[in-house]
Amino acid sequence: MKKIFISGMLLAGISSFAQEAGQVGELLKNEASTSEMRSPKSLNERNKTPDGMRPGNNTIPQRNRNTHPNYQWNRNYGYAEVFLRIPEQGFFTVEIGDQMIANGSGKYRFFDLSSGRMPVSIYENGFLIYRTTLMLRNNNRMVLDFFTNEGLYLLDSYPVQGQYGFNDWNDVWNNPYGNQSGDGYNQGNVMDNNSFRQFFDMMIRNEKFDDGKIAMINQQMRTSMFTSAQIRDLVKAISFDNKKLALAKSMYRNCVDKNRYFMVYDAFDFESSKRELMDYISNL
Repeated sequence: MKKIFISGMLLAGISSFAQEAGQVGELLKNEASTSEMRSPKSLNERNKTPDGMRPGNNTIPQRNRNTHPNYQWNRNYGYAEVFLRIPEQGFFTVEIGDQMIANGSGKYRFFDLSSGRMPVSIYENGFLIYRTTLMLRNNNRMVLDFFTNEGLYLLDSYPVQGQYGFNDWNDVWNNPYGNQSGDGYNQGNVMDNNSFRQFFDMMIRNEKFDDGKIAMINQQMRTSMFTSAQIRDLVKAISFDNKKLALAKSMYRNCVDKNRYFMVYDAFDFESSKRELMDYISNL
């Protein structure tokens, strides 16, 4: 009876998730030997094929593991990316936040990083040789080069949404578990309507001139994405068409629904400004 009660409690806990572990997908065999899994590895030790591995030896040692882990199917770390290159011979390890990549290829690609200030550390053969802080933004990729005798260089930072299918991949991954996107954009730190309205009202209240409004918008663009409708309202709040045009061009990279950017054309007073914005976007 006690076993039945415990089983019932476990099933009740699992049912709080959209999908029970092991019900979707193909289970792949654990090829690590028991001795491997019990032995700690040093930071800079490369993977080696264990001498004593035998086919079918896939027993997972229990150690102090939680036998009933709390699964989090749709845990969201972030959508920032960092591509870092070390064009030198050697074996380097790069650590950004809670992610670490070690190889001798000189190419280090990090995905699903949180936005904001993020430490980056570079090790050579296990020894720390460089550390600094990056300012990451969701849906943006930062591209860097590192030279041991000179330092870390920021080459570029640009938006990546819509250029390849990582958002689609996230959706495909989560769909078997019944998770659906709530806002239709799935673009990380896009401003919700309430936050945008608060920001817009404060801008109109506190800044009477175009330069002050544009400064506030530029500051907010460092941490936020916008919809086409929001960008239209911000551009429309500027008085002079030449400044409207410059703002509309600069905000295009922060737009989460670029297919609707035609809405921004309504913010202009002159047809020539609309045409110049269309030409600018067409030539990107």
